[in-house]
Formats: sequence, C-alpha cells, structure tokens
Amino acid sequence: MDCMQKMRALRESTGMNRKEFCLYFRIPYRTVTEWELGHRHAPEYVLRLLEYYIHGEGLDKKNHGGQKNGDND
Repeated sequence: MDCMQKMRALRESTGMNRKEFCLYFRIPYRTVTEWELGHRHAPEYVLRLLEYYIHGEGLDKKNHGGQKNGDND
C-alpha cells in the first residue's frame, strides 16, 4: 500500500473527515490533503506512529464498534 492509500485508509478507519482528523492530530489540513492526493509523501515513521496511536487509543472504528473517546451511545 502506498503512502496515499495508507494515509486515506488510516483517516477513514477513524470515521473522521479530513478536517476533524487534522484538528485531532494537529497536522495542517493542506499537508494531509497533499498526502492523500499523492502530491507529497508522508514519512514512513509518521504513518507508523499514526497507525499505532489510532489502534492504541481505540480510534479505529473497525476494531471498536465505531466508538470514539469512550462514547457508549
């Protein structure tokens, strides 16, 4: 999976839109947009850290039933 696909897959796994993802992770909107469009490439370590954090914090909808931040609704 290339950078563009990996970045989009990570974001989509959280159920966040691009703006929410950028605000949550404090990454500039334009940077994430450029990564997702394939105009720039995120460093591999950034992708690994995002994946680790998303899974570790239970932000991934697939593995945690879509619950974010302990919401039980």
